[in-house]
Amino acid sequence: MKDSYEAIVIGAGHAGCEAGLALAKKGHKTLLLTISLDAVAFLACNPSIGGTAKGQLVSEIDALGGEMGIIADKTMIQIRMLNRGRGPAVQSLRAQSDKVQYHVEMKKVIENTDNLYLKQAEVIDIHIEKNKKIIRTAVGDEFICDVVVFATGVYLDSRIIIGEYTENVGPNGFKNAKKLSSSLTNLGYKLLRFKTGTPARINSRSIDFSELEEQHGDLNIQTFSFLTKEKPKDLASCYLTYTNLETHKIILENLDKAPAISGEIKGIGPRYCPSIETKIVRFADKDRHQLFLEPEALSTSEIYIQGFSTSMPAEIQHKMIHSIKGLEKAEIMRDAYAIEYDCIDPIQLKPSLESKIHEGLFFAGQINGTSGYEEAAAQGLMAGINAALKLENKNPLILSRSDAYIGVLIDDIVTKGTEEPYRMMTSRAEYRLSLRQDNADLRLTEKGREVGLVDDIRYKKFLEKKENLNKAIQLLNQKLKLDEKLILFFENNNENPPKNSITVREAVKRPNIDAFKINQEYQIFNDFDEEIINELNIITKYDGYLNQQEEDIQKMKKMEDVKIPENFTYENQKGLKIETIQKLSKIKPINLGQASRISGVSPADIAVLSVLIKKFKEKK
Repeated sequence: MKDSYEAIVIGAGHAGCEAGLALAKKGHKTLLLTISLDAVAFLACNPSIGGTAKGQLVSEIDALGGEMGIIADKTMIQIRMLNRGRGPAVQSLRAQSDKVQYHVEMKKVIENTDNLYLKQAEVIDIHIEKNKKIIRTAVGDEFICDVVVFATGVYLDSRIIIGEYTENVGPNGFKNAKKLSSSLTNLGYKLLRFKTGTPARINSRSIDFSELEEQHGDLNIQTFSFLTKEKPKDLASCYLTYTNLETHKIILENLDKAPAISGEIKGIGPRYCPSIETKIVRFADKDRHQLFLEPEALSTSEIYIQGFSTSMPAEIQHKMIHSIKGLEKAEIMRDAYAIEYDCIDPIQLKPSLESKIHEGLFFAGQINGTSGYEEAAAQGLMAGINAALKLENKNPLILSRSDAYIGVLIDDIVTKGTEEPYRMMTSRAEYRLSLRQDNADLRLTEKGREVGLVDDIRYKKFLEKKENLNKAIQLLNQKLKLDEKLILFFENNNENPPKNSITVREAVKRPNIDAFKINQEYQIFNDFDEEIINELNIITKYDGYLNQQEEDIQKMKKMEDVKIPENFTYENQKGLKIETIQKLSKIKPINLGQASRISGVSPADIAVLSVLIKKFKEKK
């Protein structure tokens, strides 16, 4: 007998949790399988959620009806807005999370969600019979379903490396998945071998904090979830220290023992989060590198050394750490390690994250060659939504690059692939001024509502914010009378006074004046909270750039409106180069916009393809 479900999610990390919750909330009987119940939503590397561009992803997950932002807010130790001194396009939230409580709270949500069944099991094989997917576990259980979401993280045939020591386990010593890679290969998937790593953990009691720079969190800022009512918490400090020439000397003298340098590690590592030994070699001109000491949880003394990832032998790690200011007597509680694992080439996926090879198989998270909890959760949510829509015989939800960072992330990996662990960055988003942290709900809540994940409570709050923002925007047209009060207000803010009465909008556009200052002086926006006033500032001060960006978005959308029929073939099409035909046939873009972003496909190719598609549709 085989237990039957509508959907099965393999893996209960950040991708698997979001996928399972999305499917279950949409009313589909879903089995969530994890190799260890202790690894559910586990923060295996850094104890933080968010970061540059990643904070946008978390708020977008939240706006669509996902869970990560809610749990991150609930379990934060402190939170900061990164890049506050720069423009809003690159400002991102980053929170220190209590990694113990994050796991506990997410597991609690999963265990109490209707239609979702959580089970500990190692999946070793999947085969397909008449469109039914049959999952087999190591102990011989079999489960049957219609759709599967693979969210296996870094567990596929993984091994950790510390110097010459290796062990075939997953992160944090959890059991790995030894046989599923071969099953995926048998199904026709091309696998890649990637590598990532994590720093040592040290005992906080052994750190000389008097020698370090203390960093507090921000208190008066937004949180990840638009549902969170509580103000941000600042329950523990982080500390800043640096490597030095002695640290660098120890590393350089022992490079032959570094697996990342010697060739012991075969997997390709992340360019934007390299090991400390790679940084020392790559940036030989630098005398020091920043290190952040971050608390893992309130219930433990373990401190994470952000920026000090390494796979050096343990004895060398100890020397490296003890050479750092404040850490001279640090007690190492967990050694740093690198981890190698299998993942698939994401070019084998559609923009819906469904496989091009087998219908009904979806892939999300680090199995797609990405890195980071936030990237994983974003893909998990989208894979879960689209797997549910597949069961309902509805069209998939595909976010464009102008809709969300999630759209940029998925479009990048399925259109261009990745040769290293993919990390989201603001520079990847060409419309980043429109895709800000503060407006994620305004961009995406309606879409979440349409697919059935945004509940009445969230939707009501969204409509209230939208209505209040529209009311506040109208007040920008209010006139400020030219009098002594206005002249003094401008002079006190180092601005030349106007010669006539001006609108609030015109005043806000002045560099040294904003809506908060105007409200303090004239009480125009007293009926609105800080979130609305902040939104007014951004859309007013940057309206010229936003209008230009909107024009660019409309041009892109015209190309994306040109759908490429599924039965359109590229072979023997006159006017297309052989190389272009090969690339288009491999990627199978869904529209002209996606085709234009394929590496090596030129604007001239797109012009020819546009004509060919038009002729093809006319014939049909």
